[in-house]
Amino acid sequence: MYEYFQIDPKLQALSQEAERELAPQFERVEEIQRYNQQKMLAAFHQAGVSESHFAASTGYGYGDRGRDVLDQVYAAAFGAEDALVRYNFVSGTHTLTVALFGVLRPGDKILCVTGRPYDTIQGVIGLEGREEPGCLKEFGIGYEELDLLPNGAPDYQAMEERISPQYKMIYIQRSRGYSLRPSFSVDQIARMASIAKRKAPECIVFVDNCYGEFVEQEEPVQRPGVDLMAGSLIKNPGGGIAPTGGYIAGRHDLVEQCAYRLTTPGTGREIGCTLGHNRELFLGAFHAPHVAGEAVKTAVFAAHLFSKLGYGVTPGPEEDRHDIIQVIELQKREALIAFCKGVQKGAPVDSFVVPEPSPMPGYDCDVIMAAGAFTLGASIELSADAPLREPYAVWLQGALNYHSGQLGVLLAAQEMLDEGLLQL
Repeated sequence: MYEYFQIDPKLQALSQEAERELAPQFERVEEIQRYNQQKMLAAFHQAGVSESHFAASTGYGYGDRGRDVLDQVYAAAFGAEDALVRYNFVSGTHTLTVALFGVLRPGDKILCVTGRPYDTIQGVIGLEGREEPGCLKEFGIGYEELDLLPNGAPDYQAMEERISPQYKMIYIQRSRGYSLRPSFSVDQIARMASIAKRKAPECIVFVDNCYGEFVEQEEPVQRPGVDLMAGSLIKNPGGGIAPTGGYIAGRHDLVEQCAYRLTTPGTGREIGCTLGHNRELFLGAFHAPHVAGEAVKTAVFAAHLFSKLGYGVTPGPEEDRHDIIQVIELQKREALIAFCKGVQKGAPVDSFVVPEPSPMPGYDCDVIMAAGAFTLGASIELSADAPLREPYAVWLQGALNYHSGQLGVLLAAQEMLDEGLLQL
């Protein structure tokens, strides 16, 4: 089928060579994929999932057994005491916001130990210039942050010196956002949590786990000291099937507080109809470990292919992975645009659309996005996006299966080749 997609024979040969050389890396990814898929099946068994749990509820949703059992499945799969999984979470940022407002109170202070958080959460916090109505700052909740080291690693020494009981929450963003710093492993997160609990035993250690679920064999809340984590179902944990939603998982008492924020104090998780979405959410959860592994394999392939083509990549093709995101430094504005055009051509939906850079609120430059997805905005499906600024890096993520993801990466390279921006 390479002829149908008009992939240059030299690019085909380079791709085949890359796949042969990647056999050890793929084997390592598949070992994690196999373990996590078995872990998910065990979670379904432990929760006793049955056909009856897929039934729809309406109105208040009293007694929706499927809703409650889905919480049990995610809690077991994540190794958490409890979980709150709802299609009512409209985005990852909304899920994080519910968690923050759920466990914080006026006068509390947050210390983010992983540098400046992702753009959309800045408005939730109320950072200077991003003081949106209803933000944490308006409610008297303070925020401070620690910079990372110049190489993007956590500054453990600064944490030792800065963390104290004055902070109610230690906030950790696992993934990189629109930055070139590395994502953080469960081991690194556990070390941050250990410092936090030693310096401020009563603090809440909260992890933004977006893009990281099922990439390693453990999740952050399985480690001592990590109290709470949250993420989006249209990223890794929804398996490309959940049409919307999010999860919060961790300590039972904290998850309960989040449920009171999502609905109302006193009713919490006891209400909330599911309107027939349960089947998709269960099926998405079941597929999630396999799909996350396919996305990681696609990222590894992209790293190896483009490093062969002479571009800087992070992570490197042989590095351990802690999220599904691959960064490629394309060096030129035109190359970045061409790359995104090629990724769009590799999509099953809207493959004929031509991505164009455009302004986006909160950014100081144009942003380009390539995504042809069954679920709008689902970054577990193959997508690429970037602000158009030096070093003209692109953030690639997702792929429901490796074979289509690998072809999408090849089409990105082919588009660059066709536009005279790549030499073989």
